[in-house]
Amino acid sequence: MELKSILGYLQNKTILVTGATGFLGMVFVEKILRVQPDVKKLYLLLRASDTKSAIDRMHNQIIGKELFSVLREKWGAEFDSFIAKKVVAVPGDVTFDDLGVKEFKLREEMCTDIEIILNSAGTTNFDERYDIALSVNTFGVQHVLSFAKKCLKLEMLLHVSTAYVCGERDGLILEDSSCMDEMLKEITKFDFKVQEKNLVEEKLNELKAQNATEEVITTTMKDFGIERAKLYGWPNTYVFTKAMGEILLRHSKDNLSIVIIRPTVVTSTYKEPFPGWVQGFRTIDSVIAGYCKGKLTCLLVDPLSVFDMVPVDMVVNSITVAMVANANKSSSIIYHVGSSLRNPINFLNIHSFVFRYFTKNPWIDKDGKPVKVGKGKIFKTMATFRMYMQIRFMLPLEGLKFVNKAFGEYFQDLYVNYNQKLKLVMRLVELYEPYMLFKGIFDDNNAEDLRRITRESFVESETFNFDPKCIDWEDYIMHTHIPGLQKHVMLKR
Repeated sequence: MELKSILGYLQNKTILVTGATGFLGMVFVEKILRVQPDVKKLYLLLRASDTKSAIDRMHNQIIGKELFSVLREKWGAEFDSFIAKKVVAVPGDVTFDDLGVKEFKLREEMCTDIEIILNSAGTTNFDERYDIALSVNTFGVQHVLSFAKKCLKLEMLLHVSTAYVCGERDGLILEDSSCMDEMLKEITKFDFKVQEKNLVEEKLNELKAQNATEEVITTTMKDFGIERAKLYGWPNTYVFTKAMGEILLRHSKDNLSIVIIRPTVVTSTYKEPFPGWVQGFRTIDSVIAGYCKGKLTCLLVDPLSVFDMVPVDMVVNSITVAMVANANKSSSIIYHVGSSLRNPINFLNIHSFVFRYFTKNPWIDKDGKPVKVGKGKIFKTMATFRMYMQIRFMLPLEGLKFVNKAFGEYFQDLYVNYNQKLKLVMRLVELYEPYMLFKGIFDDNNAEDLRRITRESFVESETFNFDPKCIDWEDYIMHTHIPGLQKHVMLKR
């Protein structure tokens, strides 16, 4: 049997990418341009008021990043002309009809030419305002789908979701929509799109009538998102709105070829275009940064819980292969892209690697002194963590409150500052609790089938490797991820 070519499929293809300024979208754009320079065109949908602003944003927030240094070196003086020929910055926004593309001629050209859509637009903030998360993660999907149906040559719509749409589950979590079955039953009773939209509008109108400040509106809408999520059994606004986005996609897809990729926690590049590139703090990275700087001395986590993470370039490889393998099929399929089943690592091991790394390579503080890291206190349940916080921080706060009153509020600023920091810490801990104590393992049989198809059917299986079994976690964390995090994020802050 003659092997097929992934690069051959991508040759002369026109692809629309939403969320190209995001971590995953950016790595996808770089990979396609690097491995298949004969791609016909990449349309990048960027939030911008006009074409000039979109082009500026593309150069500043995508093409100008160090991520593109390998590609820039490869093309040398011709780099800018190569980008100008292959990449189109489109001013628009997934929260609007027609993706906010106002120029009729451009919109018509896109609908005529686009063959593949990668929807990686989304807000990943666990604590996002409900109105914003709903408009991007839920209704944004609807707008992308509506636009996809207008694309005359469309072969594939690939939507990036998250494995954690499963909510707070344990055991083996399947690559299906069983985690949404209860919500699907509810949908038969009401139109959640209309209901949630109306609830958001009512809440915002109520706040405006009260002349609420922007700060109060933001706080209220964040709390409202958590409240709505928990009502339906999801731990936070992010995964709840992503789950609703998936439901919309599956119920309105008609005959389109749909792939849903559900990555777990996406981390720095494993190999491509070079090891260790990362943009911003991912879930575990805030913990690593706080720990090495001596600011994190205790942690709510089950040391034996598996922490499912996967390098971003492997996710991008899975996306690309899934596009090729499923093009022109009027069906939908879900892929979990993670490591918890094939190559699990637990928090105990991660902690050991991080401790060893920063013992050998300590963080240097602003006074030029090395920060000595300790083992830290580990709390396996929320109850024991709350008890510790009560004794260690909340009781002293109550004492400060009493002293402040006794001294005519002389220590008011100190008290307010301390109180705000404590509230912030507790909110963050509550947001991250479901993931630090997560007991689920993500089944990836569909992804394993895709890996098998890649090995058996395509010539470039190594170029698009996304098998987590090849990762040596100790080597990756100590020699790739932490050094990359220091170079690309921590040293720039």
